[in-house]
Amino acid sequence: FQLSPSQINDILRAGELSHKILDLNGKNANSVLKFESNQLASNTPIEDRRSAATCLQTKGMMFGVFDGHAGSACAQAVSERLLHYIAVSLMPRQTLEEIELAVECMKPVLPILQWHKHPNDVEYREITSQYFENLRVYWQHLLDLDTEPGFSLEEAMICAFKRLDSDISLEVQAPQENELMRNIALQVAFSGATACVAHIDGVHLHVANTGDCRAILGVHEEDGTWSTLPLTRDHNAFDEFEIRRLKREHPRSEEKTLLVNDRLLGILMPSRAFGDVQLKWSKELQHSVLENSCDVEALNIYQYVPPNYHTPPYLTAEPEVTYHKLRSKDKFLVIASDGLWEMLSNEKVVKLVAGHLMELNVQKPQLAFEKPVNLGYMHSLLLQRKNRGIASLDQNIATHLIRHAIGSNEYGEVDQEKLAAMLTLPEDLARMYRDDITVTVVYFNSETIENYYRNNE
Repeated sequence: FQLSPSQINDILRAGELSHKILDLNGKNANSVLKFESNQLASNTPIEDRRSAATCLQTKGMMFGVFDGHAGSACAQAVSERLLHYIAVSLMPRQTLEEIELAVECMKPVLPILQWHKHPNDVEYREITSQYFENLRVYWQHLLDLDTEPGFSLEEAMICAFKRLDSDISLEVQAPQENELMRNIALQVAFSGATACVAHIDGVHLHVANTGDCRAILGVHEEDGTWSTLPLTRDHNAFDEFEIRRLKREHPRSEEKTLLVNDRLLGILMPSRAFGDVQLKWSKELQHSVLENSCDVEALNIYQYVPPNYHTPPYLTAEPEVTYHKLRSKDKFLVIASDGLWEMLSNEKVVKLVAGHLMELNVQKPQLAFEKPVNLGYMHSLLLQRKNRGIASLDQNIATHLIRHAIGSNEYGEVDQEKLAAMLTLPEDLARMYRDDITVTVVYFNSETIENYYRNNE
């Protein structure tokens, strides 16, 4: 079964999302110029999720990539909720009081986030009200702390990650009459998700990472070369720090069983994640929650205690937060699930984005014709473009990266036959050759960043 180039493009471009920041008469003080995102499924349905939003009550924009395992339920819940938890953690006391008062008086609540979504992004509408209630309990808790001015950005992100994971765990333990809600809570808690979230406010970039999604910066050096700045570490059995952390948290008698075949307890690749309560709760708690769920099917799915399960929790959702002060040479940020990084190195990704930027720049000036242009000139221009292969250039950089991730041959060029084969693999085979891939690329506004340094020197 051979796909035509246009069919390949249709499949690759179906998940494209792009958003340009509006420039109001040159008053755009936003350091984000635009972002482009895309995803390609390997699992059916896809287990990855992504989020992007502008914070309305505080400054900044947030971008998240979430990689689910054992189903998409946890990644779905985290993608809908985590940015809200971070935004609430960052709000000044007065804003929290205003929001709480509005809820009490049943008045419209100040919007917290402006989402930038793809039309296909799904939402758990049935459970939104419960999610809102639990978010409210969180901001009430923050109001009870009697502290001002609140958290630093790093503290806010760590607190939000841990609080959401705790809520996911408590929601499935709470008695629930509604069977649908109970089943969703079970699926969310017993599946899992890794998460990488960037918060950008002016020149301040914070990245919070739990698990093995990854964020890197593309840097255009003064000598014209491109370099890569990694902003996260993969939390897994290949990371020295993680191995040491796990050994510190468990008795010496478990040193040999903590990581088996490069997996946590021989089961999970990432060593940090949301959900996955079967690696966090005691055996007793797991049994009592599952018995009370009265769902025989759920019992069969989740009632699995890994071998050598002695001193839980073995897993944490606590993120590592990296801070970076943006410079005018920092041109873009790439956040992606491990499906991309398994196929392409950090350096290759930066090279592809940089090359794509230069190709787009080459196209632009030639299309801005001042004088009347004759057909012969136009014809030769189009031929030049065709020879350079620009005619089929992806407009969306995330698509360009996914195309290379699954279609590159050993010379780093896209092989149409390989691409077609990778896109037509049967479901059960696809997962053996590639994972779900989700990519978001954020472009920075170098002018705004330069102005910041000019005005603050």
